[in-house]
Amino acid sequence: MDWGRIAKRIRVPLGFLFAAFFLWRARPEWWSLAAGSAVALTGVWIRAISSGHVKKNEELAMTGPYAYTRNPLYFGSIVIAMGFALAALRWEIAIAIVIMFAAIYIPVIRGEEQFLSVRFPGYADYCRRVPRLLPRLSTGSEGRSQFSRGLYLQHREYNALLGTLAVIAALAIRLILWKAR
Repeated sequence: MDWGRIAKRIRVPLGFLFAAFFLWRARPEWWSLAAGSAVALTGVWIRAISSGHVKKNEELAMTGPYAYTRNPLYFGSIVIAMGFALAALRWEIAIAIVIMFAAIYIPVIRGEEQFLSVRFPGYADYCRRVPRLLPRLSTGSEGRSQFSRGLYLQHREYNALLGTLAVIAALAIRLILWKAR
């Protein structure tokens, strides 16, 4: 089994382990919690909008957020992680996030690209026009599409919001208890 497949399987359990490390090491201040929450919720919004534009394994998503980046869901996750790093005010958390994304998400993205290139004949052309991860500023010729609330619910993307709110709440509780000492 190659690392890409292993990374795909361990990314969620590893995320839970990282959450424990994160909450243990975090030393938020009220200002960092507010700023980090704003950044993280922006990432949740990116993921939500993206999930409402993709029909996984049925058709190649090239409109909406997918006109700016081929991986808006992962980009949204990176924005969420940046928000959490800002909220935590710890350099080791920021470094751990970078290492985790490089070790886990780069191989996962490459594996998904291999699958998409076989599944969808137009994928190679799409790759030439749209960047892999960091969004471009204009949509080019990909156009627009309508957000589908049904797809958002089908993909259960509301879990990203619930998880983010739980982390924010845990950091707030940690801050209250830490300051009470």
